[in-house]
Amino acid sequence: MGFAYHAWNMRDNPIDITICPMNEADLDDILAIETASFPHPWSRTHFLDELNSPYAYPLVAFCSEGRLAGYICHTFLFDEGHIMNVAVHHDFRGRGVGRMLVERVIEECREKGAEFVCLEVRSSNHTAIALYRQFGFVETGRRKRYYHDGEDAILMEYEF
Repeated sequence: MGFAYHAWNMRDNPIDITICPMNEADLDDILAIETASFPHPWSRTHFLDELNSPYAYPLVAFCSEGRLAGYICHTFLFDEGHIMNVAVHHDFRGRGVGRMLVERVIEECREKGAEFVCLEVRSSNHTAIALYRQFGFVETGRRKRYYHDGEDAILMEYEF
């Protein structure tokens, strides 16, 4: 079962987005977005591990034409939600898809009784950092040289 959302592009033209659980049939499209979005993308095996984990709840966002617009992978264990990976297809960036995915994860974690949601984000990813701050995420630390290229990760947390 999916959740229907309404997004807006820069010209205020609405697009309809449905967010639903990720499944294996989505992986080819997910891997295309992943490869275009990250210098060291997750592998098919990594996504399969997420799909098979009892603690992971990966979601996908589809537009009304059935195109995969984006995805988010998050885990929930004990009282902690953790956003592991999120990406939006370049054709849908700036249209609210990433915002809807993060919002849905926050809602799901709240429903499951989380005390907080955490994540790591590249220190140079100012767009993502600004989005997370709009939701109320705050910086809680840094992981020095966290990424393959030596870039730091900013640790962020949203408390309920």
